[in-house]
Amino acid sequence: MAIAAIQDHYLNDFQQFRDGLGDEPAWLRTLRQEAMAHFAGLGFPTARHGNERWKYTDVRPIAEARFHYNHTPSPGATQNDLQHVAPWDCDWPRLVFVDGRFAADLSFGLSSTPGLQIMPLQEALKQAPAALEVRLGRYAPTKDDGFVALNSAFWGDGAFVHVSADGGPDLPIHLVYLSSGKDSLRVSYPRSLIIAEPQSRFAVVETYAAVSGGRYFTDAVTEVFLAEGAQVELSSLLLESPDAFHVGVSRVHQERDSVFTSFAFARGAGIGRRDLHVALAAPGASATLKGLYLTRQQERLDNVINIEHIQPHTTSRLYYKGILDGQSHAVFGGTVFVHPGAVKSDAEQVDKNLLLSAEAEINSKPSLEIYADDVKCSHGATAGAIAEDALFYMLSRGLDQETAMSFLIEGFAGEILEAAQPRPLRDFLKASLASALKKRSKA
Repeated sequence: MAIAAIQDHYLNDFQQFRDGLGDEPAWLRTLRQEAMAHFAGLGFPTARHGNERWKYTDVRPIAEARFHYNHTPSPGATQNDLQHVAPWDCDWPRLVFVDGRFAADLSFGLSSTPGLQIMPLQEALKQAPAALEVRLGRYAPTKDDGFVALNSAFWGDGAFVHVSADGGPDLPIHLVYLSSGKDSLRVSYPRSLIIAEPQSRFAVVETYAAVSGGRYFTDAVTEVFLAEGAQVELSSLLLESPDAFHVGVSRVHQERDSVFTSFAFARGAGIGRRDLHVALAAPGASATLKGLYLTRQQERLDNVINIEHIQPHTTSRLYYKGILDGQSHAVFGGTVFVHPGAVKSDAEQVDKNLLLSAEAEINSKPSLEIYADDVKCSHGATAGAIAEDALFYMLSRGLDQETAMSFLIEGFAGEILEAAQPRPLRDFLKASLASALKKRSKA
């Protein structure tokens, strides 16, 4: 089917979706309508020339498929499903969504107290409408990105986290978006809004996972606002089905002296993309971004990370590693943009890749755009196979080749995995890596 006809399919779906929305505030209806108008103009980024942001990732399989928004609830998932596919701690507050719909029976520890609000977005429309009107859609505009536009038009529910000044829960807040895989060609539009008021401090774990296999599409958007002195740790896990498509867009805005820490783990998808943009919008703001991505077979995974140093005396650290096997293909595009006048900016970015197959491919393109004097910025990228001398050394100590390879791969990944907090999350990710290595040895 022609791509233009597929885009018309989304436009027709939107008419049905909008008719069934019920009573929504005028500002939200306007946001949805403007978003759909932007999608109608933008479409999907299928052009391979003159489209630098998507140069190495072909999204035609997404654009040409007839994914549908299902207006009826899916069969759902169980707590056993959740514990099997996502990090688990029974004490963590959690919001769980299955195929884009809130699962109250799987959620726990929700709060609507004055200092802490953890609730579905649909509930927040009733309890915190002013906060949503000010923040939702402000940091992820729809005019430049067709995927953001689709999400902004179609999201049915999502997570709202609002932590007041000098507050914050002791345990991570877990946002879980599950795909049941029980309805082929289903699309879901997860939406998260995280607001950290001045001097607040808390952690969020954001998990996208598949209960079973299947060919589905997840179009996710997360917006994070850090007020003065706030500290937020955001861990984002992409654990989708190997046949699924996932496009995730995260937008982070930081005010004076705020601290944002990001940890990302991606285990691959048919096509997976994580688009992270961090705006250091006031002096003293700092961001530390670490990530590990694993690809195998014919998976495609794309990391696009942009950091803007908008004001003086801002700091960023970006450190990612990739492990590629089979005929998989990964992309890393990291850009640090230092605005005019953003003196004393301090930025480092590094991307390292381990290729386990001669057919695996990595396109790594870290870059700096500097328009200010008196800054300290550096970048680098490496890609290579396991060192023969290291492998020989381990074989000479009596290890078989598969065990030696596993130890070396785990050593390569360990530096990143040790940054995952808290321990239940780190243990889950180490087990996920070990499982991937075990599957590799059987391939």
